[in-house]
Amino acid sequence: AVPLEVPDDPCWVLLSGTGLLARTADGDAPLRAGARVAHDAVTAAVPATARGHVGVVTSAGRIVRLDVLDAPGLPPTGSAPGLSGGVPVTELVTLEKGEEVVSLARLDADAAPLVLATAQGVVKRVTADRPSNKDSWGVISLREGDRVVGAGHAAETDRLVLISSDASLLRFDASAVRAQGRSGQGVAGIRLAADASVIHLAVVAADDVSASVVVTVAGTTGALPGTVPGSAKVTPLDRYPAKGRATGGVRAQRFLRGEDCLQLAWVGPEPARAVGSGGQAVALPPVDERRDGSGHALPAPVAAIG
Repeated sequence: AVPLEVPDDPCWVLLSGTGLLARTADGDAPLRAGARVAHDAVTAAVPATARGHVGVVTSAGRIVRLDVLDAPGLPPTGSAPGLSGGVPVTELVTLEKGEEVVSLARLDADAAPLVLATAQGVVKRVTADRPSNKDSWGVISLREGDRVVGAGHAAETDRLVLISSDASLLRFDASAVRAQGRSGQGVAGIRLAADASVIHLAVVAADDVSASVVVTVAGTTGALPGTVPGSAKVTPLDRYPAKGRATGGVRAQRFLRGEDCLQLAWVGPEPARAVGSGGQAVALPPVDERRDGSGHALPAPVAAIG
């Protein structure tokens, strides 16, 4: 039972790229400005209340209900938060063998439809059907060998961005993806080349496209993210033209000698924050206006961007 003395105040639940979960001290949206601190690459942030619930979206296409109060509270800060005081999200939810945490989801009635992307290029928007009597439930019927790689909430007016392992980027309107029930399989999102897979999904408000950047990190097939520096590129999102759903993307980074894939990709507002596997800050190169230019050598391996 939730202690009654804890007020049900608004807050935000944050997930870092290093897998740490925490909640903010108030209902103000987390800031992005300020000095770098450890574990400050936030990959998911959802509004909630202290005695409410949020959903943990997994690679198996499940949502696991989580008590917000289980997330450690962060002290108030006048800059971008770091999640060093957070707890590993895997300590709070039970996962099946091979299942991984992908993102967070709102469970309140006011949330826009949940949107999912899979490695095989499927996208799905899910109608607001959240069973109140279950601790976990499926939100997509995955094809054999497929997995969810990204999730967010997308209104009709939002834009979806998919980035694949072969450095293709596709931007299209969320309205092109009709919402389905929890058992639906979704629809084609991006046309993939042989052996390529989707590695990132971003939801961007229409008014935020011009203020968002695309960060890509190139490396070598087989190398785990966060183990080899590779090269990175930061480019404004509006340099990439919008196209139709289920089409091929445009090239987001030209590979250098020895590179054959993207290990990481991220789309969001500046400043982008990259971290190593231990949560330490890693500097990214300056903005490159070239849509399909090559990357710049990184000073250290990058495990996550937020």
